[in-house]
Amino acid sequence: MALQEIRIPDIGDAEDVEVIEILAKVGADVAIDDPLIVIESDKASMEVPATAAGKLQKIAVAIGDKVREGQVIAVVDGVAVQTQEARPAKPEPIAAHPSSDRAEAPATTVEAPAPVVATQGGAQKQIVEVRIPDIGDAKDVVVVEIAVKPGQTVGIDDLLVVVESDKASMEIPAPVAGRVVSVDVVNGASVEEGTLLAVIEAAAAPASKATQPVQKEVEVAVPTASRDESAPMLPAAPIAAASPVVAKAVPPSGNVYAGPAVRRLARELGVDLAKVGGTGPGHRILKSDVDGYVRTALSAAKAAPSSSGIPSIPTIDFSRFGEIETVALTRIRARGAENLHRSWLNIPHVTQHDEADVSDLEAFREDLKSEAQSKGIKLTPLAFIVKATVATLKQFPAFNASLDASVRNLILKRYYHIGLAVDTPDGLVVPVLRDADRKGVFELAKEIEALSQKAQQNKLAVGDLTGASFTISSLGAIGGTGFTPIINAPEVAILGVSRLVVKPHWNGSAFEPRRMLPVSLSYDHRAINGAEAGRFVTALCQALKDMRRVLL
Repeated sequence: MALQEIRIPDIGDAEDVEVIEILAKVGADVAIDDPLIVIESDKASMEVPATAAGKLQKIAVAIGDKVREGQVIAVVDGVAVQTQEARPAKPEPIAAHPSSDRAEAPATTVEAPAPVVATQGGAQKQIVEVRIPDIGDAKDVVVVEIAVKPGQTVGIDDLLVVVESDKASMEIPAPVAGRVVSVDVVNGASVEEGTLLAVIEAAAAPASKATQPVQKEVEVAVPTASRDESAPMLPAAPIAAASPVVAKAVPPSGNVYAGPAVRRLARELGVDLAKVGGTGPGHRILKSDVDGYVRTALSAAKAAPSSSGIPSIPTIDFSRFGEIETVALTRIRARGAENLHRSWLNIPHVTQHDEADVSDLEAFREDLKSEAQSKGIKLTPLAFIVKATVATLKQFPAFNASLDASVRNLILKRYYHIGLAVDTPDGLVVPVLRDADRKGVFELAKEIEALSQKAQQNKLAVGDLTGASFTISSLGAIGGTGFTPIINAPEVAILGVSRLVVKPHWNGSAFEPRRMLPVSLSYDHRAINGAEAGRFVTALCQALKDMRRVLL
């Protein structure tokens, strides 16, 4: 067998890179560049493709794992594989709990044992035993939660017990409605195949001559972490029920609904999951919910304002005023919010506003459109804005710089890598247009479009997001006459561009229509003073008004 390892590529200086999705299954045939997993840093997510073709022998990571450059994520057998003969179609598995941090596991068929039937007063009572089924070679399977007590009445699908191995957790629901006769395990107890979990007494229909318990096979999709399919997996519990088992999502005020990675994190932090609000599907508790709960608890524990002198915002129960919905921020949006907050708190922002007359520039762009289209290029104003900005940065090198940690030295950068803020469904990302000073307008336009498409498709590599020396945030045709963009620290300035509008302009003898472009420059007042910012914006507007100045 020609086994080949597939590893995490160069991810630069990205930190806290996490596996968020498994795209391939063990045993499947993969081709070179077929996506295997999706990883996500604090700036963006990216797919890691197969670097070899063949049968996928192993997935070496699971959802939630933190990975680093060079780490093995999969093993592929490069030997050609024969196509298997068509197999008869299997019935679709019954959906188990939706999972936001684990992939759907294969269905496991189990045969339900016949219930013990007792007759009393003309009615039948079923004594249903819920046991642990065949769990293969899974180790360290323990009970992590007991949701019911003896004597308690339960409905079909109400949660009874949660068990967990080192690979996955499974919620075991009640197969019938009735009274819990006994709970035969305790929290922390180790369990194995055949272990009795609970006994339920269920009242059935009046007895008839033909009364006979019927054994049925029920296919249950077991939630488990994405991993090597040869690893042990918890199958569904055997049940004596004729109806499909579909587990219900329960809010934290009752039964806790969370995956093994979240439970492990909660145990490490000493968090009671029953007190954490779940923002995932069906009130599922996510890692971000646990993190948010801990942050809130730490903030609430501080009776006095923090040492920074910034008082905390009070926590308010908005449900008192009407219906609400809590929507979890995406990882990218949440990390972006943290970065912007840090920048705003640490950098004294000042914004300089102006308007550039781009009438001649727009006429020039219109003349070039047909030529650009023949080259397959979408020529937008942003390519010209980048070109004019780079020329202005060369005139004012202090804007293409960063302050050092001591805030006593300015680090001037001799390269011109321009960050471009792009709005995506997952949040704001800033891909980097490298060596913008060495490229013409057509080449810039082509790369801007390519970066934008990669951002929208979540296909930006880590290298696409690092190394910017100056950032441009363009609202394009969205609207606005100006705004205050927040500096993309550790840079010292950022250019905001709003919607181009036609305005009357006095030429000395009459008003004439001119195309005006609002620009807003936010700058770090520790590194740049107001006069320098004013001169920078004036020079930029002159370059946009007459692109011939870019050649000077």
